[in-house]
Amino acid sequence: MLKKKSLFFIFALLLFVIVGCTSNNSTTEEPAESGDDATTEVDKSPITYTYFDAGSAGNDIETNQTRIGKIFEEETGVNFRIEHLVGDMNTKIGTMIASGQYPDLLSPDAAIDKVLDAGAFIPLNDLLEEHGPNLLEAYGPHLDAMKKEDGNIYYLPFSVTKDYIPNPNIDQGAFWIQRGVLKEFGYPEVKTLDQYMDLIEQYEAKYPQIDGGNTIGFTALTYDWRFFAFSNTPMHLAGYPNDGEVIVDMETHEAKVYANSDYAKRYLKKLNDLNAKGLFDREAFVANYDEYLAKLASGRVLGFFDYGWQVNQALVNLQDAGDDDRRFVALPITFDENIKDQYLDPNSFITNRGVGITVSAKNPERIIQYWDNMIKEENQRLIMWGFEGEHYEVDDNGRFYRTAEQIEQVAKTEYQEELGMAYFDWSWPRLNGTFSDGNAVEPRRQAEVARAAYTDGDKVLLEKYNIEVFADLFAEPEERPWYPTWSANVEQGSPTDLFAQKAGDLKRKYYPMIVLASPDEFESKWEEFVTEYNKLDIEGYEQFFTEVVEKRINNEW
Repeated sequence: MLKKKSLFFIFALLLFVIVGCTSNNSTTEEPAESGDDATTEVDKSPITYTYFDAGSAGNDIETNQTRIGKIFEEETGVNFRIEHLVGDMNTKIGTMIASGQYPDLLSPDAAIDKVLDAGAFIPLNDLLEEHGPNLLEAYGPHLDAMKKEDGNIYYLPFSVTKDYIPNPNIDQGAFWIQRGVLKEFGYPEVKTLDQYMDLIEQYEAKYPQIDGGNTIGFTALTYDWRFFAFSNTPMHLAGYPNDGEVIVDMETHEAKVYANSDYAKRYLKKLNDLNAKGLFDREAFVANYDEYLAKLASGRVLGFFDYGWQVNQALVNLQDAGDDDRRFVALPITFDENIKDQYLDPNSFITNRGVGITVSAKNPERIIQYWDNMIKEENQRLIMWGFEGEHYEVDDNGRFYRTAEQIEQVAKTEYQEELGMAYFDWSWPRLNGTFSDGNAVEPRRQAEVARAAYTDGDKVLLEKYNIEVFADLFAEPEERPWYPTWSANVEQGSPTDLFAQKAGDLKRKYYPMIVLASPDEFESKWEEFVTEYNKLDIEGYEQFFTEVVEKRINNEW
């Protein structure tokens, strides 16, 4: 018995020494926050990968030149050399495909199907299982939706949301109106399209010029691919969120096109009437994006429809100019007062945009490990909020907020770039919605931050309409498990893809003609468009998206 005990003691001692040496001579990744105690060997030797981001503008940079990027490099050994798009996206991606030469990491934006068809992305399934516990936890509810027909995951969508909360300041679709118009008429409630346009007409009649230039009643964005900001509008007026080319019936779940509907006709007729009165900006159909933004920032435009994220630059410029009356406020306008607006996006998961690892990448597990590290809550807080005590504070209830000085500091583009926020807040796997402690992932969605940044002019407007934040003017979004249908992967060259191209061409041709026609020609121009549009395979297109809706309802993305 004594010999057995001695042998057992010696064995245990040897085992302790072996385990101790192994532990001291290897680098292990911290356990995932999910409580998984397994550790994964991580190589932290320095390595730099290339990353081409076709979906966003910015300065080309190496991530370790930023404060946050340097921390991530210390944690993983990985650095990225980021190149952003200059010129035409399809040309750039097409050149890569033709040559077979790819960056290690690629975010091809709308050209993602081309990249998939070319076989440029590697499957991520096994890599995620072996090296991505935090990624799997974050994307868990959507893993099936991320798989292609062969069962493989080839890229990670940019954002996965838990407990969606709307932006207190509207960054989605809305009818925007100059604040001076509301002020002039005693801050009235404006709910319908007729009420909205009547206010603009009255104000323009009273003030035909602003700051020495002719007042522009209503303008629109129609340039290039951004034409959707013009053609989407009838859908919103009818009480639907942005599902793209279709609206989905809440009861039958059928998808229907609306470009040839009474909704579209009603909106175009209103613009046609506006044009006949000289209140519609005739340059709207020829101006490019920069000219459009410059016009909005001029202070002469009274109203327009667009998405907040698309006009943010002009809104910031107006605020910096200091004339609060010339700034805009977003309104949830509908055709009739009995229509419930649905401008605020419901919870969604976008599957047709993302970032993938290409066949050119060596040691792709290092990239997965980097992503897995960056999607931890503490690192997402670092990316989105910065450093506690420096870029944000925490109150006694655990709520994050920013002081006026911190808001001003972090708002500077140069400062965001220096920190790394400007390079990590999008085009990477990331969280959205709320953290596990209830704070918003994005500071802009935290009501405390929004309220702290409001100007005196903002506060006057909020008080007049008895609201705390601007989103309070809008109805809560209804749950739509299929939303948005435009994120469906449509095979290039398929009947669905061809329909979208042809329908888009027809709208670009006829919608301007219809709006700018003399009132007595409106009906004939509209009928001409409908005749041509109805020649397309509408039934097939609607059937495709009805099936998309049905699959998503059944969680069969």
